[in-house]
Amino acid sequence: MEDKKKILFLCTHNAARSQMAEGLINAMYDDTYEAFSAGTYPTELHPCAVAVMAEVAIDISAQRAKPFHEYLNASFDYVVTMSADAQENCPIFPGGAEYLHHAFVNPGSIPAPDNDRCASGRHVRDQIEEWLRETFG
Repeated sequence: MEDKKKILFLCTHNAARSQMAEGLINAMYDDTYEAFSAGTYPTELHPCAVAVMAEVAIDISAQRAKPFHEYLNASFDYVVTMSADAQENCPIFPGGAEYLHHAFVNPGSIPAPDNDRCASGRHVRDQIEEWLRETFG
């Protein structure tokens, strides 16, 4: 059997976008890809990222925010930057074979409509899923 292709998703805080992408790839394409995520300035996993992923039956609650330097000695088939900051700070990532960039809005920067504090996370999750299907599906 052929080895899985490895994908590293990079974002600023590794709190939502890259975490959701990691969870989505590992759930949707676990026979083909293995995903990881990291941040240029990692903080902590956002509770809404966990909540909106649980809504689609994907548990990312055990994931943690990680600095990108944890992966400097690793090799990846794809390195995907998901924010302008990550693209600017990691234009070439050692160990990356192919580089992709698709900026997604930081869900934490969008005001919550109707007191649904996770609505923006849900919207961004769906955008990420669509892009992942088009790109890796």
